[in-house]
Amino acid sequence: MSARQSLKMARSAHAYVRGNTLKFYQWLQQRGARGIPKGPAVWICGDCHLGNLGPVANADGQVEVQIRDLDQSVIGNPAHDLIRLALSLATAARGSDLPGLTTANMLEQMMAGYQQALSHRRSAAALGPKPESVRIVMKQAMNRTWKHLARERIEDVTPTIPLGERFWPLSKPEKKEIRQLFGEPAVRALVTSLRSRKSGAKIQVLDAAYWMKGCSSLGRLRYAVLLGIGKASKPQDFCLIDIKEAVAAAAPRFARSPMPRDHGQRVVQGARALSPYLGERMLPVKFMGRSAFIRELMPQDLKLEIDQLTRQEAVMAARYLAAVVGTAHARQMTSAARSRWRRTLNRNRSKRLDAPSWLWSSVVDLMVSHEAAYLEHCRRYALLLD
Repeated sequence: MSARQSLKMARSAHAYVRGNTLKFYQWLQQRGARGIPKGPAVWICGDCHLGNLGPVANADGQVEVQIRDLDQSVIGNPAHDLIRLALSLATAARGSDLPGLTTANMLEQMMAGYQQALSHRRSAAALGPKPESVRIVMKQAMNRTWKHLARERIEDVTPTIPLGERFWPLSKPEKKEIRQLFGEPAVRALVTSLRSRKSGAKIQVLDAAYWMKGCSSLGRLRYAVLLGIGKASKPQDFCLIDIKEAVAAAAPRFARSPMPRDHGQRVVQGARALSPYLGERMLPVKFMGRSAFIRELMPQDLKLEIDQLTRQEAVMAARYLAAVVGTAHARQMTSAARSRWRRTLNRNRSKRLDAPSWLWSSVVDLMVSHEAAYLEHCRRYALLLD
């Protein structure tokens, strides 16, 4: 698993940034709060990079671009989400061989989109026009069905999970735990509440496997469970459930914030605050004695894959995605709190750059430290291959 993680993070500097949240917060701890404004105490994503934004479906199948991964969510400083997103956008721009001037324009438009969202709070107009990369993935999301999800996640539409490189067999205790979990009333209620299923519908576990997925999930408990909904002899519906262990967040929280101590409850509560479409499909659970959460995977849930950007696309994407994050923050604030936060963000702007100096200096510093760490990571990975 360690070799797989190393390979994924060695593919590009952008992949390294996405897969190394700890590096970001180590930098933040070393820097301290110098120059970074202290925003209102709200739930933040905690790992706000490009791959953690994308189309998300609610229980009724409606789709919006929202934050799609809340493992690191805490009640903290919203400025941290802005810096993390800016770093991700800047590395994507560098990966597309765009000039530094484009990165400066991206940060300017990022702040404009974020502040516009603070002004509108929940208005769809706050997001502005969708960039082409977002329009494409939204169109894909709207046209996807269970068959697309099944072929993508489990390689087939038949009611089994094929064992192999990604899915591993379960032990007897794991199988027993899964059967018990899906016999719990709260879990059954969550499954039947989605997509207008009948509340009394029968639920049966058709198959389950350990799921080896993603850099951030390596070393944690992660399971895919295939359920049949309806008659035991011929299920009328299928769904794929993700069980994921919840661990301590690296993101710093505000002291004395009313945040659950249980990590599964923390993740779900953060999701419901920041990404309601996703949060309503999640439930904190205990699995194998550990904190975890479950969610049904929906065909419309997709991540944004932005590999190559033009200058115009980069600037539009920065504004739009920052507005998505701003909307997630703003829905938690009172009107007075939003006004105070906007005034704070408007300080420390230079005459030549229409973005706060603290954001620009943070991104420059982070780009330098992450580029050096990425090259060292690639060197170590190359040595492992020798």
